[in-house]
Amino acid sequence: MKNRLEALRRERGVRQEELAKALSVSRQTIGSLENGRYNPSILLAFRIARFFQLPIEEIFLYDEKEDTV
Repeated sequence: MKNRLEALRRERGVRQEELAKALSVSRQTIGSLENGRYNPSILLAFRIARFFQLPIEEIFLYDEKEDTV
């Protein structure tokens, strides 16, 4: 799943450390999310959406073609 996390964070002038603290996760988790190495739990996705005051779908981009389940 792709996401716009890094772009949103940079647009708003938020450092990875600040975002991690606000979400109660490690800075490494933020880096992994931004690099697409990690998909968040639904709870973390909601916390991220709430932090940026956006719907989840505007942050996380689901592509059905990539869904291999």
